[in-house]
Amino acid sequence: MIRFYNGSVLTMIENDGVRSCEVWTDGDRIAFVGVPSQKQLEETVFERQIDLKGDLLMPSFKNAHTHSAMTFLRSYADDMPLQDWLFKQVFPMEAKLNDERVYWLTRLAILEYLTSGCTAAFDMYFNLDAYVDACVGSGFRSVLCGSVSGGPERASEAEDNFKKYNGKNPLISYILGFHAEYTCSKELMAAIGELAKKYQAPAAMHSSETKHEVDECIGRYKMTPTQLFDSLGIYDFGGAAFHCVHLTDEDRQILKKRNVSAVHCPASNLKLASGIADIVKMQQAGINVALGTDGPASNNALDMFREMYLMTTLQKVKNEDASACDAQSVLRAATVGGAQAMFLKDCDVIAVGKQADLVVIDLQRPNMQPQNNLVKNIVYSGDKTNVRLTMCAGRVLYEEGEFFVGEQVQTIYAKANSIISEMKQE
Repeated sequence: MIRFYNGSVLTMIENDGVRSCEVWTDGDRIAFVGVPSQKQLEETVFERQIDLKGDLLMPSFKNAHTHSAMTFLRSYADDMPLQDWLFKQVFPMEAKLNDERVYWLTRLAILEYLTSGCTAAFDMYFNLDAYVDACVGSGFRSVLCGSVSGGPERASEAEDNFKKYNGKNPLISYILGFHAEYTCSKELMAAIGELAKKYQAPAAMHSSETKHEVDECIGRYKMTPTQLFDSLGIYDFGGAAFHCVHLTDEDRQILKKRNVSAVHCPASNLKLASGIADIVKMQQAGINVALGTDGPASNNALDMFREMYLMTTLQKVKNEDASACDAQSVLRAATVGGAQAMFLKDCDVIAVGKQADLVVIDLQRPNMQPQNNLVKNIVYSGDKTNVRLTMCAGRVLYEEGEFFVGEQVQTIYAKANSIISEMKQE
C-alpha cells in the first residue's frame, strides 16, 4: 500500500473539483480516496508514504496518438511538406528498422513520456514484439494500434496481432486499425471492417489530416475518409480517428453516432502545415476529444503540456473567441478523453478500483503561483518541470528527475545515438 497525503487531489470526475484528501494505492489499483480516520491509519501497513507537501495529485496524461520509436527521426526531416516528408524521408528510413532498434528507440520515448506525466501511449508502429518488450520492461502502459497498409492480404496480420497482444500483459492491449486511406486498398479497409464486425471491436486510423488527403479520397470514392470508413463498417463498434483536421458536418455526425473519438495533434498539424482542427465544433457535436503528440519526427517533442496549451489557444484564434475551448475541457481531453479514446476504462479518473496511473504536479514553482485556479495554471502556465512524480499501474517510474524503468538512462541515450549513426551510414 502506498499513501499520498498532505496535498490536493483533482479526481477528474465530472463536477468534482480539487479536494483536500488522501489517495492510497494497493498493487496496481486505487484502494482509498478520502479523509482517513485515525483507526484506519493505525491499522493500515504502508510500504511507502509520500508527503505531497501541498502539491497536486491527479490522473496521469494519456498520449492518444503517437509513433514512439520515431525518436530516431527527431529533427532529421524537418521543414518539408507532409507527402515529401513521408515518402522521401520517413518511409525510406523506416525500412531500416529492426527489433533491436525499435526496442531502444521506444525506451527513449518512454523516458520523455514519463517526464511529461504521461503513463499510456496509443501507439501505431512496427516491430510490435520489440515495442511491447520495451513498454513492459519499463512498466509503461500502451495500446497498440494496427498499422497495416497495402492490399487485403495484410488483414490476416491485423487479426493475428489482435489475438496475440490482447491479454498478453496487463499493460498491453491492441486495437484493430490501419495506417490511412491513402496507403490502403479499399479491399484491405473493407477487410478491417469485417474484422471489426467479427470481434465486435473498435478500429483506429489516421483520418482527414490534410486537405490533399480528403480531396484525393473524394476523387477516388466520392466520399470523405470518414464517410468511406463508415460505409465499410469500420466504425460499427466505435474507434478513434487521428488528426481530424478537415472534417465536414456529416463527418462529425458520423463520429458522434458511431462513438468514434477524435484525437487532436495540434503541434504536429502546425509543424506540417496540415491546418487547425475545429475542436469547438467537435465539442458542440458531443464527440469525445482526446489529445496526442503524434510522433517525434513531426512534433518533435512528446510533451503533453505543450499540446494542451496549443489546443486551447489555437481554438481561440480559429474561432475568434477567447472563451473557446476552456482549460477544463483541455485537461479532460489530455486525461479522461485519452483514456476513453484508448478504451482504457479503468485509467480515466481517481476513484476506488481504478488503475493507479497518477501524476504529482509540483505547485511550489513560480508558474503555479498564485493558486487562483489550479486547472488553468496547469493548462496555461504548466510545463514538464512541474511533474514531480509519475506512477503507472501502482509503480513509481519517475520521481524528482530520476527514472525507475529497469535500464540506466545513459545506456538508453547511448544505444539510441548509436542506432541513428548506423542508420545514416547504411
